[in-house]
Amino acid sequence: MEIQRHLVTFVIVGGGIAGVTCAEQIASQFVSDEVYLLTASPLVKTVTNFKQVSKTLEEFDIEDQPSSVLEEKYPNLKVLQSAVKLLRAKEHLLQAENGQTFHYKKLCICSGARPKLLTQDNPHVLGIRDTDSAQEFQKRLSKAKRIVVIGNGGIALELVYEVEGCEVIWAIKDKAIGNTFFDAGAAQFLIPSLEADKKERALPCKRARYTTGKTGVKSSKPQYFLGSALGPDWHEGIELRGTVQNSSGVHVEYECEVDKIYTQQEFLQSQLNTNKSELGLWPAYVQLTNGKIYGCDFVVSATGVVPNTDPFLSGNNFELAGDHGLRVDDHMRTSEQDVYAAGDVCTAGWEPSALWQQMRLWTQARQMGWYAARCMAADVLEEPIELDFCFELFSHITKFFSYKVVLLGKFNAQGLGQDHELLVRCTKGQEYVKVVLTGGRMVGAVLIGETDLEETFENLILNQMDLSRYGEELLNPNIDIEDYFD
Repeated sequence: MEIQRHLVTFVIVGGGIAGVTCAEQIASQFVSDEVYLLTASPLVKTVTNFKQVSKTLEEFDIEDQPSSVLEEKYPNLKVLQSAVKLLRAKEHLLQAENGQTFHYKKLCICSGARPKLLTQDNPHVLGIRDTDSAQEFQKRLSKAKRIVVIGNGGIALELVYEVEGCEVIWAIKDKAIGNTFFDAGAAQFLIPSLEADKKERALPCKRARYTTGKTGVKSSKPQYFLGSALGPDWHEGIELRGTVQNSSGVHVEYECEVDKIYTQQEFLQSQLNTNKSELGLWPAYVQLTNGKIYGCDFVVSATGVVPNTDPFLSGNNFELAGDHGLRVDDHMRTSEQDVYAAGDVCTAGWEPSALWQQMRLWTQARQMGWYAARCMAADVLEEPIELDFCFELFSHITKFFSYKVVLLGKFNAQGLGQDHELLVRCTKGQEYVKVVLTGGRMVGAVLIGETDLEETFENLILNQMDLSRYGEELLNPNIDIEDYFD
């Protein structure tokens, strides 16, 4: 039987923000060309309520929508719900799991990343990555008295704050919470929020939810999470509540990792079982590297992600970066001809600007998807293209513990060694402002709370003005800094 083959100009793989943004951009520019978007999930991630806050800062919501919404908007865009079976890059040939085969001119891989699970195939360990796993988490939490959360990134931060009615043991390998995003000072500012009574959240959920019986396509390779990553407000509209009345206790274990996870039966048979009366009877037990043991209902593995490159590597010559992402040049091209990549699956292989670094975040997934589409278009039309301005300055807006958080430039003094100074202003329960200076010039900032300083600081970082003469007055709350630097 002859396999049905499609000759198409553009194929994009991945229904997350990078893939959808790339597909929308290409479909709107090449209206007479068929554009195919392959997605493993029946729902795709779309950007809504997009707002350009300043030159580089952007705010948006993310919605799960049925793929038909995209097809209605772009008549030349076909969304195919299927995972990738194989890619033969030299032949420009891509085969989907459902048997359809494409001969493409340009391919963009936006397959995202999958969770780095502490252990595979342990029923007591849950990774949270996509809509499915979030719903599974909610279901399990509703019967739980205690959970152990491992990890210190964005999902772990949001999770420990949102969970109610359940004791949370939070194990992190660092000296302070959230060190991907902020320093120990900001962590100290945020810690009281874990103990405080949560403000009643009367805000409606911004994200429309479409549920399908089961999202995510089962691949023949079961270790892949094939749903798209969650949105930044993934926990809104999901009740994250356990069974314990009035328990919102979070206990943090610092500077430790998981040594071993035991099932109840393994633990009862082990030598560690001498003090079981203290530990109680639990479905699982976690032994930490600091020697402590906790019984729990289940373990949440929130220890980062690994670029989801595996479906594309066999038989091809992709150059991988140290973090296993597909290395891309400043036109988002991989080492295989006519294959581009964007979002979490790729790693920037160009010499970055002094004020930008790659982080696997929503904002960068959108920017990379949009820029990859422009690069593909420029190549097809044989037009020159410059690296987009969004790669000049790292910028990100998010929310942690109900505070607005803005990160700019080298916000954690990344790569600056000892050659920097910090200025900090902190008003307990209200705001935390930190700027990073090197040679008297601002190179980064962390703003927590409603500071209204983001645009001013962005300008100061971009124009590299010498601020030495202002000294600590730069953060004096009685001086309207915007008047100085407009």
